[in-house]
Amino acid sequence: MSAEPRIRVSAILRWADRILLCRHEKPGKEYWLLPGGGVKSGETLIEAVRRELGEEVGVGEDLLLEGPVALVDSIAPVRSLSTKHVVHIIFAGDLGERSLEAVTSADAAVRGHRLFTVGELEEIVLHPPIQRFLARWQPGDPGVYLGPLWAP
Repeated sequence: MSAEPRIRVSAILRWADRILLCRHEKPGKEYWLLPGGGVKSGETLIEAVRRELGEEVGVGEDLLLEGPVALVDSIAPVRSLSTKHVVHIIFAGDLGERSLEAVTSADAAVRGHRLFTVGELEEIVLHPPIQRFLARWQPGDPGVYLGPLWAP
């Protein structure tokens, strides 16, 4: 593998008993991501996650973030055409009493947002595939390394 790992920050954004996810599309495929994105050179992890949350879901600077609550490696299998390696650093926040009617995205890659219950997560394609972690994770839990996903 010749490509350097990419660092991606994201956040588990809870609203009541549901989690906000962003819909993305690639030719012929729909998948869901925690809101977030890549860290730019010279940017702290918190600066990056706040910038990305602003771009993808319009959440302001006032959101209290917890974490990181999880770290995940996504490594493309050796036999795949991709050499992708992404290190996901996941934070968490509670959207509380906010109205989500105004959630919009300035990010062209985001094709929509939706709140999911934990039970609905098994029915979707989620990248990275952390459905089991989301089902058991509670605010205030210590951070956890979920290990390599999509690894050979």
